[in-house]
Amino acid sequence: MILGAFLATLNQTIMSVAVPELMVDFGIAASVAQWLTTGYMLVNGVLIPITAYLMQRFTTRELFQSSMLIFLAGTVLSALAGNFPILLTGRLIQAVGAGIIMPLLMNVILTLYPPEKRGAAMGMVGLAVIFAPALGPTLAGYILEQYSWKAMFYGILPFTVLIIIGGFIYLKNVSNRSYPKIDILSVVLSTAGFGALLYGFSRAGTAGWSSMEVLLSLGAGIVSLALFTWKQLASANPLLDLRAFKYPMFSLTTVINVAVTIVMYADMILLPLYLQNARGFTAMESGLMLLPGSLIMGFLMPVTGKLFDRFGAKWLAVIGLLIMIATTFSFTNLTDSTGYLYMAVMSTGRRIGLAMILMPIQTAGLNQLPAKLNAHGTAISNTVKQVAGAVGTSLLVTVMTNSTTSAMKSMADGSAGSMTREHMLMEASIQGINDAYLVIIGISIAGLLLSLFIKQVKQTSGEQTESKPEMKLTTAGTTEV
Repeated sequence: MILGAFLATLNQTIMSVAVPELMVDFGIAASVAQWLTTGYMLVNGVLIPITAYLMQRFTTRELFQSSMLIFLAGTVLSALAGNFPILLTGRLIQAVGAGIIMPLLMNVILTLYPPEKRGAAMGMVGLAVIFAPALGPTLAGYILEQYSWKAMFYGILPFTVLIIIGGFIYLKNVSNRSYPKIDILSVVLSTAGFGALLYGFSRAGTAGWSSMEVLLSLGAGIVSLALFTWKQLASANPLLDLRAFKYPMFSLTTVINVAVTIVMYADMILLPLYLQNARGFTAMESGLMLLPGSLIMGFLMPVTGKLFDRFGAKWLAVIGLLIMIATTFSFTNLTDSTGYLYMAVMSTGRRIGLAMILMPIQTAGLNQLPAKLNAHGTAISNTVKQVAGAVGTSLLVTVMTNSTTSAMKSMADGSAGSMTREHMLMEASIQGINDAYLVIIGISIAGLLLSLFIKQVKQTSGEQTESKPEMKLTTAGTTEV
């Protein structure tokens, strides 16, 4: 299952490097090509809330194998695509399979491992899902220099088939089926709400927050999610049980996870823009700068998982956020001559801080939930991460764009002296990126303050949330329940 999660995560990251080549091959604009990643994220975000129902309706084996077969079908279609609509369709089918795998894997860990051993297990998952994004851009850059973009999909095919065969041989069922009824209205509201919200945030970075398209999408998403929330709280068998938020440590760590996810997107968005657009580095050089930090982060995941099992999440999170704040500060004064090695070292430091936070924070919150809420807790946690990723992307792009525009206007008014327009644009872009990193520091400080309230709590037993049947002896001498 970890190998399946690795492939799904790898597949999500490799396409970003291929966008320029696809624009040439298909004769499409960047805004159209971007749907290969935006569409993938939208399908993932829409599907994850429904996985709580799927994990109760189907066995572990059925659901994992189905998701991998769907992923395989999408990969085959993408590899054979002769035009952009077919390629996009293949990617969206891949996203359906990939969207099920991660919540399912986390739910299996919560089922198999007691709370005191979950940190190490989640650390192994972290190794896979962090190593994949680290490898993705560099691997894709190498493949695109040597072969066609289709080679990326052909390369994934044999590994997908091997995982499916391995699943038939080794995978066992660990969950209990409860056969809940599907709530069609909740599915519709969930799909419309999360879909519109994610679309609105993803478009805000390029179209602007005042765009009617963005405002209508966000408005429709908020209204649909409000109705969805009301429906879940009123239902005896909700599609996504939001009563998980009654557990304070789950709620607290979910909010911290939002801040950490937004912070994580800083290097993924801002640093490549600075390196490639402002400094003229290639995509391969940009990927190589991020590679050491991502590799170290991946290998540290099992270590921090074991530390979590022993010491809890609080001080891991506090130390990790302090490291992130200190190293991020160095990116608030980038210039047109900042050293490549210096940035690589600071970026690696940020990733070490992230490794101390990601899985421990998530596991600490899930550990408090009773077993009956495991599927819902993992679905909520992964959905929140998708939304936070979309919010983080649009927020950073908006701050960067507005700051760049303001700096460009200021220089054009006379403060730039004898600079050429190209040099002015470069300096303004760097200023915009510096200001975006300042916002990242602010969000990190908020996460740090919240982390001080983390406590080590025991898992809530199911009996505390469900009334036990009472027995009494009737006058007839029989036992009545």
